[in-house]
Amino acid sequence: MTAAMAIALAVLAACGSSGKSSSNTTTAGSSAAQQSTAPGIGVTPTAIKVGVALVNFDCIKQFTDQLRINQDKTYQAFIDDINAKGGIAGRKIVPVYKNYCPLGSAAPLQVCTSLTQDQKVFAVVGSFIDFSGDAQTCVANQNHTALMTFNLTQQIMSKSPPGLMIYPGVTNERLVKVLLQLLKKEKTLDGKTVATLGGTTETNTVNNVIVPGLKDIGVKTGSTAILSIGGSGDTTQAQQQLDSFIERWKTEGVDAIFISGDTASSKQFVEKIRKAMPKVMLLADNTDVLMSGQQETHAGVKPNPYEGITTAGGPTAHEYDQSDHWKYCAAIYEKYTKKHAPNAEEVVPAPGGKTYDTYGSINDACQVLSLFHDIVAKVGKYLNNTNWVNTVNSLGKVDNKGGGQYASLHTGKYDIDDTFRLEEFDSSIAPQGNWKPLTSLENIPGQ
Repeated sequence: MTAAMAIALAVLAACGSSGKSSSNTTTAGSSAAQQSTAPGIGVTPTAIKVGVALVNFDCIKQFTDQLRINQDKTYQAFIDDINAKGGIAGRKIVPVYKNYCPLGSAAPLQVCTSLTQDQKVFAVVGSFIDFSGDAQTCVANQNHTALMTFNLTQQIMSKSPPGLMIYPGVTNERLVKVLLQLLKKEKTLDGKTVATLGGTTETNTVNNVIVPGLKDIGVKTGSTAILSIGGSGDTTQAQQQLDSFIERWKTEGVDAIFISGDTASSKQFVEKIRKAMPKVMLLADNTDVLMSGQQETHAGVKPNPYEGITTAGGPTAHEYDQSDHWKYCAAIYEKYTKKHAPNAEEVVPAPGGKTYDTYGSINDACQVLSLFHDIVAKVGKYLNNTNWVNTVNSLGKVDNKGGGQYASLHTGKYDIDDTFRLEEFDSSIAPQGNWKPLTSLENIPGQ
């Protein structure tokens, strides 16, 4: 298997020199910061130009069982709804759509340049993925443009001015801290020896967050494995490295492995671990492993290698499907597309034995655009980077249409999720496996 396949699976689980003026760019401010009256890039009295970056699934469809189609129409439904209600503070959203192949950094970097320097948008939203972080940094740092997207890490976010990069989810680094807090509370790791596994891009998270965090809660640790996973090249070296670490972990008495990142938790590596260490407990610093587990169920793999993998997450699929948040998102999608909105518990067949992830497209678009609306509405008349950042820094509680009941944004915290519980993957949950709650939902805002 190539790294391209691992990246493609990770993509599903959830994107030069500046040509823009930096006169209205700032770093983090306080709620009492003075409002700027400078004109914002991509902003007129009646319109806000917004870039929408979307993964081209034709590029990765050979590598994944789940596909997304008509994503632009899904995003347009929520933009049409905002515009039909008068826009935001009298301004209508004018979208500029860009589809790209997420394998490597070249295509995302081209999207960055096109949207920020050529189109001169005020903000970029959507699924903008580049695991190196170069493309996201191109948008928010080099070109001083607000970015709201998924699959971000704190390491990537810290390379740009605070408040210009927003993640409507939770970074791996903060999820680690939440997960360890919950594991300590439940005494889940008492008596266990825990090893840690990550790819090259997770080196910082593994060495500076996970390993110290395990030691802080008094857990005995085994060897740390950093696999050479990079770009779109072959993963032969990473597979050999993992074989070596598995043998070492056996001698160390390792009975739990904390896996960091989307690539290291992809099927090729988890399957190898499970085959060699069938009884080992698996932990993950992301909820994207759900899709890999579901794909194994869909393929009829028994036992499912993701069975029991534990992380921290929010509402179950059933809980969310019954929530006012999903009802809000589904109603808008159905109104403007005239199509049924499949929820998280439905399977939509696609050709070749694959499935369509229409639910994921709907939820992402609803979550991103609802949050963008709420921030811009609070900014008010003078929409520019300074006022955007000052508003983000003073927001506090936010309404997370794509998730649970607890969410916030404020100075120093630019990922929104605060709704967490311990959960594990259970392949027996219809129709193809899902998260099983282990504890009650809690409000854990943290930093």
